[in-house]
Amino acid sequence: MSESVVLNRTLSEVVETAADRYGSSLAIEDGECKLSFSELNIARVDCARAFHAAGVNKGDRIAIWAPNMYQWVVAAIGAQTIGAVLVPLNTRYKGSEASYILNSSGASMLFTVAEFLGVRYSELLQGQDIPSLKRIVLMEGDDGEYQTWDQFLASGHVVSAQTVNAIAASILPTDTLDILYTSGTTGKPKGVVTNHGQNILTYEGWSSRVGLRSDDNYLIINPFFHSFGCKAGWLSALITGATMYPVKTFDLDATLIKIERDKISMIPGPPTIYQSMISHPDRDKYDLSSLRLAVTGAAPVPVELVQKMRDILGFEVVVTAYGLTEASGTVSACRPDDDAETISTTSGAAIPGVEIKCVDTATEQEVPFGEPGEIWFRGYNVMQGYFNSPEETARTITEDGWMKTGDIGVMNERGYIRITDRIKEMFIVGGFNCYPAEIESTLCSMPGVAQAAIIGVPDERMGEVARGYVIANHDADLTQASVISWCRDHMANYKAPRTVEIVEELPLNASGKVDKQVLRDRQKS
Repeated sequence: MSESVVLNRTLSEVVETAADRYGSSLAIEDGECKLSFSELNIARVDCARAFHAAGVNKGDRIAIWAPNMYQWVVAAIGAQTIGAVLVPLNTRYKGSEASYILNSSGASMLFTVAEFLGVRYSELLQGQDIPSLKRIVLMEGDDGEYQTWDQFLASGHVVSAQTVNAIAASILPTDTLDILYTSGTTGKPKGVVTNHGQNILTYEGWSSRVGLRSDDNYLIINPFFHSFGCKAGWLSALITGATMYPVKTFDLDATLIKIERDKISMIPGPPTIYQSMISHPDRDKYDLSSLRLAVTGAAPVPVELVQKMRDILGFEVVVTAYGLTEASGTVSACRPDDDAETISTTSGAAIPGVEIKCVDTATEQEVPFGEPGEIWFRGYNVMQGYFNSPEETARTITEDGWMKTGDIGVMNERGYIRITDRIKEMFIVGGFNCYPAEIESTLCSMPGVAQAAIIGVPDERMGEVARGYVIANHDADLTQASVISWCRDHMANYKAPRTVEIVEELPLNASGKVDKQVLRDRQKS
């Protein structure tokens, strides 16, 4: 597929097209704020004017550290209109985690909120050395120190709409759209670089595959800092004309009320969300008849759950999908007419224009159908590379364009894949990816910790959670409680181990590395 065919639009063109096509239809509703597609397009230009007035140029990195809210979308599309690069930050990050990404990306501006769930993000950065960061803007709230959202937008009045429209016209589909950070086995987060055109094409394909439509009311539960919430979320809504209903925090009762009141038809998320809805004691008191489409994944999806989602919750379409940040978020997805067994046991087939194969890691040759191998994919959705890390990029993407995922899977004759294992030892906590090496690296900075190992263990509510094994220094007085408490203070809560065992030694393999299979077997016994 030629680049001129694949990479044919920029984000500003997507928003303009949506405004032309859907006009006065509701684009986003967030509390008292309601914006039509035409009004969202105007807001995009106004925000771009403010960015230009702030001295932001093409290629500059702009970070957003905030929950799902309409300002998040406006800030992102405003910055990206003039070629700035979006860098989202996980709302659960601690100060050191956020500052690492701000420094790594060289972000010059940070958009956040005065407070969210008792956390004041700007305070978390106090004492952190972030030389590139020149300005902080509060998209919600006012602490008297930083520029507010209204003040930021007002500053753009000195710039004409014609000026930013001319800049937008110079942005190419091959220009960088965003850098989403993901952790790897080295323990350090890596910035995944993707461009305008590949993201747009990926989510045109994803939206078509799962059946997202312009008459859908889309409850975006997945956080905007994640590709599922950002790209399969608001970007897909802009592409299809669906109405966005961003959710800051998931509350089951509030969700059921919102489904009835706003006639929600599309809900994405991990299986636990649907399980909670099914088991809610007052579910029958709510009118859920508007529900139509569910896209799930990130954890095993039992066949029984798929059937209940259809029979009890009334979903017409339930599909599963598979992706990773390095794939612009999506590699494969089921089709709406797939049977419950296929939806439960596979992650679907490659989205249009993308190839998948399972490879023997020793020979790098494709394995037969039904045999396990590392999942490789190739297509327009493959990242441009890891930010400022050409060596790591070269290790991950082959010379002929195949991306090595590190996931083990089995492909059937229909091209559907089933994920069976993770080479990288990643585990998923409530839909969030956790990487043992990253957690271990942080934990080993705790005073008194000599060595640490992390594994994922089953958890009924979260799917998996972290379990830690710690060797203490000879003069340290560590307890399970003290280690867990320290972890909760120094890393995102979903990463923090739920249980910790203080041990004299860790099992080692022949090469001297910790044998985590022994730890897993010990946990099962």
